[in-house]
Formats: sequence, C-alpha cells, structure tokens
Amino acid sequence: MDPYQIGLLVALLILIALSAYFSATETAYSSCNKIRLKSMETQGNKRATRVLRQLESYDKVISTVLVGNNIVNITMTTLATLFFVEILTSTKAADFAPTISTIVMTVLVLIFGEITPKTLAKENAEGFACGVSGTVAIIMIILYPINWLFSVWRKFVSLIFKKKKEQTYTEDELITIVETAEEEGGIKQHESQLIRSAIEFEDLDVDDIMVPRVNVVAIEEGTALDDINEMFASSGFSRLPVYAKTVDSIIGVLHEKDFYQLLREGGSDIHEKISPCICVSLNMKISKVLRMLQKAKVHLAIVVDEFGGTAGIVTLEDILEELVGEIWDEHDEVEVLYKKIDDNTFLVQGNENLDDMFEELGVETREEFDSTSVGGWVTEQMEKIPVAGESFAFENLDIVVTKANARRVLEVKVKVNEKTEDEEDSGVLQKVIKRIEERDGK
Repeated sequence: MDPYQIGLLVALLILIALSAYFSATETAYSSCNKIRLKSMETQGNKRATRVLRQLESYDKVISTVLVGNNIVNITMTTLATLFFVEILTSTKAADFAPTISTIVMTVLVLIFGEITPKTLAKENAEGFACGVSGTVAIIMIILYPINWLFSVWRKFVSLIFKKKKEQTYTEDELITIVETAEEEGGIKQHESQLIRSAIEFEDLDVDDIMVPRVNVVAIEEGTALDDINEMFASSGFSRLPVYAKTVDSIIGVLHEKDFYQLLREGGSDIHEKISPCICVSLNMKISKVLRMLQKAKVHLAIVVDEFGGTAGIVTLEDILEELVGEIWDEHDEVEVLYKKIDDNTFLVQGNENLDDMFEELGVETREEFDSTSVGGWVTEQMEKIPVAGESFAFENLDIVVTKANARRVLEVKVKVNEKTEDEEDSGVLQKVIKRIEERDGK
C-alpha cells in the first residue's frame, strides 16, 4: 500500500471507533437510570452530577450525538469508497469497488459501530454515561450552531404537531419497578413490601381497616367503677370509648392510665377523666385520618355512618399496621383468620377481608360487592343470614357456612375447585377487559 491508501485505512479505523463511541453514547444516555445517578451523586460522584445536568437538556444531547454519528458515518462511507477504488483499480473487480465497499462497511459498522458498542453501553449505562460526559459537553459546544438550527426546527414541528402532556409514573408502574428491584436483588423482600404498602396507603379507606361496631368494647356512662375495671382487665385494651345511653352517642374515650389514677385519687366520676374523641366517615382516606390523629394528639377515632351512628372505631395502630404489618405486643392474642385444611380446602373467619381471601385463593372477578368482609359477602350472596351447614358456589369456589349466630357469619369453609377451560378463557377475557378499562380511564 502507498502512503495515501494507508492514510485512508487509518482514517476508516478512526471513524469506525468514533461511530462506536456515538452509538454507545446514544444508548447510554437513553438507558441510564436517573435514580441510580442521583444515588451516585449523593456519594460525591461529580460526573453523575454532570450527566444529570445534561439529561435535563436531553434533546440537545441526543441531537449532538446523532449529528456527530451521521457526520462520521457519511464521511466513513465516502472514504471507504475511495479506499476500495484505490486498492482495486488494477484488478478485475475495479468496476465493483463501490458495491464491495458498501458490503464490507455495512458489516463492519453493524458489528463494531452499532451492535457491539450499544450492547456494552446498555449493560453499564450509568458508568459509561459518566465516563463520556466530559467529551459530550465539549462536542455540544462544537456543534452548538447545528444544534441551534435543529432546536428552531423542533419548535416549528411542535407548532404543527402538538405534544401531549408528559406522563409521570403511575402507581402500577411504581409497584412494577419495586417488584423488579426485588427480583434483581436490589432491595430485600421486607423493604419491597414496605414500599408497596406506602404506595398503596393512599388508596385505603377507613372502612377497609376499622374495627366494626359489633366488635367494639365500650363503656356506658354511669357504669360502676368495679365493672369498668373488669372491662379493662378482660378486654386488654388501654382505651375504651364511653357512650351515653347507646353506642351511637359516644361522648369520649377513657384511658386505662387515667382510670387507675382516678381510683388512686379516690374519685368516683369518670367524666373528669374522659378525653375528647374525633369522628371520621367510612369513606375517608386513612392517610387523612392519620394526620387528624396526629394533629389532635389522640390514638382513637370514632367511625360514623351516613346517619351519624357509630359504625366502628379506628386506631392509630390499625393505620400504622397497613404500613409495617401486624404489630403485636405481649398481651395480644394472635387471631388466625385463615387456616389451611388441605391443598384445596380452607377455613376462613367471617371478619377476614374479602379481597385478601380472593387474592390468596387466586380468584379474579369483575363483580363489585357492598361487603368488605367474608361474612358480610356470604350474607350478601345468600340474601339472608345463613345458619351453619348452608352452602353456595361462586366462580370455582364451594362455600359452606361452618359457624354463624343470629346476627352474622363467623366462619366458612372454602373449597377451591380446578377451573374448567371455559372459566379459564373467561378469566383471560376479564383481564383483557380490565386492562382496556384501566387504559381508557387514563
């Protein structure tokens, strides 16, 4: 080869390397995770700070990279044609020099200028972006005039094609991110559960977590002190609501500590020790109730229905348990709401949450129910308060009432049957319909 041909060959190798650089840079800036970059920034990584600043002008960065890549590729194509014409001039393949150049350069660019660098950059996007951020900043300055022209063009195009409002992460997307991080080992299972609980916390109503009226232990004003003492001892609760005549007229809350202080002082009137209480509605979000309890500096709220009657109570502990899971102390009795008899049969308590039961048993239904508890749902399905031994079928479940009293269902036995092909097809159809509804809702 003469010096001219060697010069062309060296220039081609440099251009292939530049093509790889621009391709890898484009992939790195498109794939890098801002959350990881911010984490690197907090650890003192100044390059991560520079990348984050550049990503704020992402369009300018990508325009610079694409312009540079196109200049390199076009120049490379021209020089490659000249190179192959030069080395094939005295051969029979001289007439096919442009074709040979196209084939060879296409293979080289695809392997060394596109596929390989992009694959490597995607595997460590943040690290690569930090490594090239300095040269990208220099190239952006050099190509500023061209970028300015493209920015004017983008504004012109945006006037013709109006841009939709940029969407932020949805709740479902955030939960998917958390689940992916857990699967990849980025966070532990209990950390993932805590984050999911925090994300879903805003969706819960008081009705979902309250202690229903039937389970509320309360004191009627005028009750003898010995009887109140017995109620505190037998219930194990540190706070009890106090009502006048009926539970629908709760006048406050008596704390166990205040009650025993009254006994030590020799007092007889509990009214001076009753603390005021706050009232919340059934459909109020528990996040709002938490703020109300914090502001009022109380641990218990009375839940009232639409008629002003007492529907139940909700405590600070009930709300916190939705974030961190069940909180047990040494005096709590662990209540088993869900007991497995065999692979397909379960005993479920009537006060178990209906959605939790469906989720545990893998039941998907588009039907909506007024009841949130299993016992209420059974009563709703049978359109009466059933007695022990009565049964019915729902989806692929056989439900048998095992315990009940005159007012409610206490326990049911649930048998899960294998789904038929029609039921499976119906389940798939329901999923599709649900996704369409969620998409249209957005």
